[in-house]
Amino acid sequence: MSADQDRSALMATYAPAEPVFVRGSGTELFDEEGRRYLDFIGGLAVVSLGHAHPVVAAAIAEQAGTLNHVSNLYRNALAPEVARTIDRLVGGGERQAGGQVFFCNSGAEANECAIKLARRWAGAGRHAVVATLGSFHGRTLATLAATGQPEKHAPFAPVPEGFTHVPFGDLGAIADALGSVPAGAVLLEPIQGEGGVNVPSSDYLAKVRELCDEHAALLIVDEIQTGLGRTGHWFAFQAQGLEPDIVTMAKALGNGMPVGACWARAEVAAAFGPGDHGSTFGGQPLALSAVRATLSVMEEERVCARAERAGARLAEGLARLPGVLEVRGAGLLLAARLAGEDAKEASARALASGLLVNAVRPDSLRFAPPLLVSDQEIDEALGILSGVLEEVGA
Repeated sequence: MSADQDRSALMATYAPAEPVFVRGSGTELFDEEGRRYLDFIGGLAVVSLGHAHPVVAAAIAEQAGTLNHVSNLYRNALAPEVARTIDRLVGGGERQAGGQVFFCNSGAEANECAIKLARRWAGAGRHAVVATLGSFHGRTLATLAATGQPEKHAPFAPVPEGFTHVPFGDLGAIADALGSVPAGAVLLEPIQGEGGVNVPSSDYLAKVRELCDEHAALLIVDEIQTGLGRTGHWFAFQAQGLEPDIVTMAKALGNGMPVGACWARAEVAAAFGPGDHGSTFGGQPLALSAVRATLSVMEEERVCARAERAGARLAEGLARLPGVLEVRGAGLLLAARLAGEDAKEASARALASGLLVNAVRPDSLRFAPPLLVSDQEIDEALGILSGVLEEVGA
């Protein structure tokens, strides 16, 4: 084994598959042997503009040669501008939403901020958060506790208390929870990504908003995976005309640069004062240069409309493939449910055939390609997947 293949110095927290990717361009990836692949995972919905987007790459390179980091002890030239852009996008892109932003480094940190802010706002005695089964909110201890997957809790028990889980899409269960626990907030994903791309009924979020208002609880919407154009809106909650109290985002925000953000209505954000929360690297100039460039390109390229159109093409194509029983999702966050529990094998065979997809559940494949994916690339991916599904007999 060569030195570059020896993984003994790395913690075994991942089970990485071959190949080793060394270069990317748009929807394409290339391995050490120069072989080409189509990336329909998008770094788990991260590289929404595609790999090595020239505008984002140039912005990072310029900032790296100017100023990377000085800490939040001092004012930041980029943060106010980027925060205003995020506030406008939360408002739908045409108006300011009237909120404030905290910058961090990941989705888990954005949700950690949201949970702390909700507790600070609600005050002593109303620290509980109602979340949903099948959700995924991160891997810090608090966000793991918020995640509605008990099997992930067991190895790290006891996890922090204060989280109640109810079935996703069950309004009665949320009402019961809000009536029986001292909850200051409800935390949910508008579409469950890691849970299998589960889409609730069209009035679910609006009804949850009503329940939160009735019980004086905050509504926290986790848009880590769904946000920034992926579902055909800047944020998935906008499809229902919703006004959340807190919105978390990360993944697509920097097109691969580690960065996250927690937005909150100004009156909710005011619960935090100096020293209540912080992050050494959060909002540093290097990360925010990538965010500013990414959001600028997203608006220029009209990614919401592109995701809606490309997603319809991909969904229609997936529905015609052998062994596909159902296509779930919105825009370019989709899952194909197979006739059998063959998703893992199908994902491995697709990789061997030059296509990256994700077995999000035993019977479901997840798709989150770059939002700038072309019709030709969609058709090529569908062709590869058709052959794969015929092989596995899905």
